[in-house]
Amino acid sequence: MLALRLTRAARLAVQLRRLLVASASAGTGFLLLCALGHALTHPDAPGASSLRLAWCAAPLAATVYLAVAVARADPGTRPRPGLSAIGLGPGRLMAVSATTTALSAALGSVAALLGFLYLRGDLTGAPVDGAVSGVLALGQRLPAPAVVTLLAVVPAAASAAVALTLRPRDPRPAPSAGARRYGRFGAYGWGAARETFGAYGRYGARLASASASASASASVSAPASASASAPASASASASASAQPAGGRAAGAAQADPSGALLTQASDTRPPATTDGDGSARDATGPAPATPRSHTTLLPWGIAVLTAGLAVETYAGDTATRDTAPSAGVLLGWALATLGLALAGPGLTHLCGRLLQAVRPGALRLLAGRVLMEESHRVGRPLGVVCAVASAAYAAAALHDADATDFGPLSLIGAVVVAGCTVATLLTAAVEAKHARTDTTDALLRLGAPPTTLRAAAALRAGALLAVFGPLTLVVAQLASLPLAR
Repeated sequence: MLALRLTRAARLAVQLRRLLVASASAGTGFLLLCALGHALTHPDAPGASSLRLAWCAAPLAATVYLAVAVARADPGTRPRPGLSAIGLGPGRLMAVSATTTALSAALGSVAALLGFLYLRGDLTGAPVDGAVSGVLALGQRLPAPAVVTLLAVVPAAASAAVALTLRPRDPRPAPSAGARRYGRFGAYGWGAARETFGAYGRYGARLASASASASASASVSAPASASASAPASASASASASAQPAGGRAAGAAQADPSGALLTQASDTRPPATTDGDGSARDATGPAPATPRSHTTLLPWGIAVLTAGLAVETYAGDTATRDTAPSAGVLLGWALATLGLALAGPGLTHLCGRLLQAVRPGALRLLAGRVLMEESHRVGRPLGVVCAVASAAYAAAALHDADATDFGPLSLIGAVVVAGCTVATLLTAAVEAKHARTDTTDALLRLGAPPTTLRAAAALRAGALLAVFGPLTLVVAQLASLPLAR
């Protein structure tokens, strides 16, 4: 019920994105039903039917990718302060997002079933003649279990992917692997543990404070030349001896008259170090979080892309002109897409670094920093769009070389894949824009003109186009060479 209410109360932009998910689900479901119809019409060609079903994996993956992007950009299911008190914690919001995605995909599956039945003539009594009549299983009864199973694939996969992506994570930082601490005798390696009850009065725990007090009393009777430092040392000894037992062990960090720190063997934590400005800094505190680097997956992406192009080359050499693209071509294209998706964040991060190179001004510095911060959001959708554009270019080159007719089903699959990838990229761009709203408002309050922000956005788009455009052409040329022979 909550998912339905949130769906009704959503904004127009959110409803349009969910409508895109439903449309993509309808196209993918229709292709799956056509694969079933081809298997029923041609029972003597199970290989061709299996190949058609395998090629449906591309629009299925694109639809799931779009559903995850839409669920992440949905403002109605984001965690907010106070929602956990009424039972809407991160886990519940994740379940609401998964349910909303399943409802949108199920609506598309129902539309695909109605369209398939309309083309078969089950609703009107007059089947449609044309190029798709051979995959509609005209005159045959559709098996209900197979239809339900195929139509449930898209909602199940989309909701599972959304639940896996938006699952609650532990916000606590991982413990830093610092130097090994040494505690009391018999507690090697357990120096971070708290002292037990009675550690304050353990034998020898007050020796350092007693020696410091004795030194302070001896310094009082010293000549007048040394009397200036006696009050400071006496106060240090008194403050050290007045340390409560609930904190560290007594005598853990005490000062002698010379100003040195005395640490007992029973100390469980090293003394606090003092910075140059005099502020105490705990040596056992959590280390500052290092900025996340997005270039670590760049070599792996290049390696996977190379492997995908090699698989496409091998599959293209073994195929003939009269046969459809084999499963090897599909596997190679999938590996190439995965490689570009892995390399996308790293390439976007490098674009930001290149914009800031060679004495940058305020405009280039702003554009480069924004690209570096948004590389994890827009990098992977950019890589996927690059892969889809490369595949479209290779298909167009193959069509011009061999005058191959792809048919209406291939056109539907291409439209679903291309539309989902472009919509995912636009959704990620909108999400990144909303994420930097506070930064944009701060710049405007500081007096930055809006034309500067628009110029920085145009500069970012130009830098990305200058890097990903040639990469798309190179990958498309390498992918189309074995297919055009």
